[in-house]
Amino acid sequence: MDNFQEQLKNRRTFAIISHPDAGKTTLTEQLLLHGGVIREAGTVKGRGAKKLASSDWMAIEQQRGISVTSSVLQFDYDGKRINILDTPGHEDFSEDTYRTLMAVDSVVMVVDAAKGIEPQTKKLFEIVSQRGIPVFTFFNKIDRDARSPLDLVDELETVLGIQAYPMNWPIGSGQILQGIYDLQKDELIPFKNASNHPEVVAEGEDEVELVKDAGNEFDEDAIAHGKLTPVFFGSALANFGVTEFLREYLKYAPAPVPVATVDGSLVEPSDPQFTGFVFKIQANMDPRHRDRIAFLRIVSGEFDRGMDVTLQRTGKKMRLSNVTQFMAEERENVQTAVPGDIIGIYDTGNFQIGDTIYSGKKSVEFPDLPTFTPEYFNKVIAKDVMKQKSYHKGIAQLVQEGTIQLYQSWSGTEYIIGAVGQLQFEVFKFRMENEYNVEIAFEPIGSKVARWINPDQLDEKMASSRNLLVRDRYDQPVFLFENKFALNWFKDKYPDIDLEEKM
Repeated sequence: MDNFQEQLKNRRTFAIISHPDAGKTTLTEQLLLHGGVIREAGTVKGRGAKKLASSDWMAIEQQRGISVTSSVLQFDYDGKRINILDTPGHEDFSEDTYRTLMAVDSVVMVVDAAKGIEPQTKKLFEIVSQRGIPVFTFFNKIDRDARSPLDLVDELETVLGIQAYPMNWPIGSGQILQGIYDLQKDELIPFKNASNHPEVVAEGEDEVELVKDAGNEFDEDAIAHGKLTPVFFGSALANFGVTEFLREYLKYAPAPVPVATVDGSLVEPSDPQFTGFVFKIQANMDPRHRDRIAFLRIVSGEFDRGMDVTLQRTGKKMRLSNVTQFMAEERENVQTAVPGDIIGIYDTGNFQIGDTIYSGKKSVEFPDLPTFTPEYFNKVIAKDVMKQKSYHKGIAQLVQEGTIQLYQSWSGTEYIIGAVGQLQFEVFKFRMENEYNVEIAFEPIGSKVARWINPDQLDEKMASSRNLLVRDRYDQPVFLFENKFALNWFKDKYPDIDLEEKM
């Protein structure tokens, strides 16, 4: 690629975060429509609907109308190459969302204008805030009855603790929506179905003047450091305000940013050495081929098909010849890619989530991606003993993907799976049956408080009926405490023992 620096400058990689049903997937669809990738936006409403969202490819997602995996979607618009990481909307999949947020340079936060800031949005925003990622806010569904825009912006600032700068302003909402006032161009963009309500326009104009006089100063540096969020109003379903949002987003969102390594040095995107990290693994995206794909965020250098790289964790050398890019389940082989791009590497079991790969002789290691401490646990057994091979393969692959976390009883062979939310168990069961043809049964052991213990401090006699001793997938000892009371009792009895909690 002769124009490497130009390509680098034109990359935008972002994730969309929201509370379930705020319209995240619908907005994704409209952006793809703008990019000419699809001709018609589908919605995920209703099981019987013929149209299904392009970003929801897994069968269980299409049945239930929810996103449970992170899709990677790419399109070009106005000279920019855009990579959208469409994260799971359901809170039970916060772990997958968290890993995805490690692979983006900015975030679009979709908020239902009738409901305001909801719990899942707040939780995800806190993660984004810790990294100082630029946040762009889209108040959705203004073609339905919505809360006062002044209230919404005030709540955004007080609940999330971030300053807001309105880029446009709604004039009415629902039945009396007149349009949005573009504060950048100083003009009203009328809503196509608006009936005439002069009093609503007058009230909206008063609010616009108030926002201009008393609002925050526009500050690009504050936006770049996640201290100020540009705010947009619109309706993804009606495709209203989406063009204006996309135009301004591309103007102020960052190109790929430097990434810190384990030793604290920064890898610049323009560094000629090729580096990247695996933030997601997905098996069976194409059920016909039983494939497994490792999703890699390119951090620096140019990717060229057939290049040789090193897998940092094992020191193993490999050639990247079978590599793909995505539009949900649609894929195409990729010849070249640059920092900010997400590429899919066909994987035969070499990769784990968090792996670093690099070209050349200089070793590079990016930090591990964090894991969550599971709260719910089930023992799992295969109903058909003749399908043990498929059973073990399915569990191994789904654990490597991060669908669930795997534990084994300390002195036995029982499988215990852990999850952040109950829906993860449903997805695990569904995929075991549909992708690996193995029927499984759960034996619930309920919610537990999981804590890791240093192997050097472990005495097996510490275990009891109230704190089950198990090993994680890396053979590290873990206690599953019955409740917080049992955990505190253990701490009082063994004050010198260090117990570790993941996120």
